Amino acid sequence: QVQLVESGGGLVQAGGSLRLSCAASGVTISISTMGWYRQAPGKERELVAKLTSGGTTYYVDSVRGRFTISRDNAKNTLFLQMNSLKPEDTAVYYCNALRDNLVPTPYWGQGTQVTVSS
Repeated sequence: QVQLVESGGGLVQAGGSLRLSCAASGVTISISTMGWYRQAPGKERELVAKLTSGGTTYYVDSVRGRFTISRDNAKNTLFLQMNSLKPEDTAVYYCNALRDNLVPTPYWGQGTQVTVSS
């Protein structure tokens, strides 16, 4: 069974940076498409960034140029470096594996809260 544990969130001022981590088990991230999602209060969960097994990345327009997704294959851990944070980045952030590069598995972790103050 897939288990995903997110960490690294916190409270930061606008313009600041955070690095999120996702420790994975039950899935080998080096051969999987992995993604970071976020859900803000009252909004749908959205895909923020994804990284394929081949190293191709995708970013939603609102974070492109500010966020970087990466992985440590040896530690089976996914990262999201977030720079130039904005108040609208405030959300709970989750990681997940994507089946067929599109559909997240049903195994969501607890997420990690990111709060950006203005």
